[in-house]
Amino acid sequence: MKPGEIALSEYGYASATPSPVNRMMTDFTLNFRDGIDINLGVGYVNERTIPRILIEEAQREVLAHPEKYRVALNYGGSKGSPNLIESIRRYHLDNRIGGMDEEILRAKEIIIGPNGATSLLDGAARLLKPGIVITTDPIYYIYCNLLERAGFQIMAVPEDECGIRTDLLRRMIEELGESRKEIRFVYIVTVNNPTSTVLSNERRRELVRVVTELSGSLKRKIPIIFDKAYEDLIHDPAVEKPESGFLHDDTGIVYEVGTLSKVLAPALRIGYMIGHPGAFMRAMVQRTSDVGFSAPLITQEIASYILDHHINEQVRWVRAGYRTRAISVKRWIDEKLGGSVVDCRGGAAGFYYYLTFEEGVRTDEGSLLHRFLSRTTGDADIDGPPDGRKPRVLYLPGEFCVHPGGEIGEVGRRQMRLSYGFEEPGRIEEALGYMSEGVEYARDG
Repeated sequence: MKPGEIALSEYGYASATPSPVNRMMTDFTLNFRDGIDINLGVGYVNERTIPRILIEEAQREVLAHPEKYRVALNYGGSKGSPNLIESIRRYHLDNRIGGMDEEILRAKEIIIGPNGATSLLDGAARLLKPGIVITTDPIYYIYCNLLERAGFQIMAVPEDECGIRTDLLRRMIEELGESRKEIRFVYIVTVNNPTSTVLSNERRRELVRVVTELSGSLKRKIPIIFDKAYEDLIHDPAVEKPESGFLHDDTGIVYEVGTLSKVLAPALRIGYMIGHPGAFMRAMVQRTSDVGFSAPLITQEIASYILDHHINEQVRWVRAGYRTRAISVKRWIDEKLGGSVVDCRGGAAGFYYYLTFEEGVRTDEGSLLHRFLSRTTGDADIDGPPDGRKPRVLYLPGEFCVHPGGEIGEVGRRQMRLSYGFEEPGRIEEALGYMSEGVEYARDG
């Protein structure tokens, strides 16, 4: 610490350096030129999927019926709105989400996070003792970055087309030896971000089995947190319907985190956790109380109303829109980048494709491709004049998406995540054309 500076905690010092997502979101907010630059990087949902009319209707109904939606503009309880909790429970039962029935859900508790699903994940990072967290590689870079700043170590296990490799997981746990005692929890995004790989039911069952065995050997429960942020956006009808981890959990180690951000609106900030009642869930509720009493009650009640009256048609509409986009964007990737892309994942769920380029085409910050697409090559013919209208193309470099200490760290320098969520299709096709030019520039360089 320099003389005269404020004394920060270890987490505070780590947080003083902006994370990749912090930098990217700040740059998008401050420097993105609407109508000129093209965003394939920041993972915003498509504006056309946000049900503005339904949200307006829901707000009117909530405010018009205080007998049901009590004190909707006041503080709420830390566990969450009883209306919203019941609406989430009914939504799961009516649609047999995860194959769950009344008996399974009756034994579980549902809580609402203070500020979306991310706030629940943050709560877990604050409440669980630092140690080793097992997750999938490529990693969900936003949360894993937070975990490392909070003092956790990441054990990143490579995935295949079915999700986390449980055979490698068993081997890596064995290789830890006595350090296995430092394992604190397992964190799995069931439709992986960044790759959009859908965790298969067989792999999910095996994962629960592995962690149940590990819990038994360590004589304490190792929680598995399944982050289901994108499960409502599985839009390829060929994908098997996901099973809940609760169906295979006999010891109470499974917790599921869900969100309404992807199918309704991120600004509602509705995230929820379902899990076995106990000290961990009580601590999560207290954490919500500590950081703001509750999520805004008005948005909780708006979400409850839409879940009760409109959710199924809304989900169908959103899935159909992303399915059409996924098919078109894959065709453009094949047409414009096919010769340079050696692996392309995604397109069945969510709104990402994850590309691996051939040897010699790097995607990391400062690479020739990155400089071409960010218009920072120093060549005026490519960059255009300082006040010109040459589009920048934003993408998420794979270097942020793989764990640097993992087995695929080097490959990440040739990878990128592309979002087909935010921009309109014509702009995405245009961006892929610029990307093709950038690949040629990188090859020539």
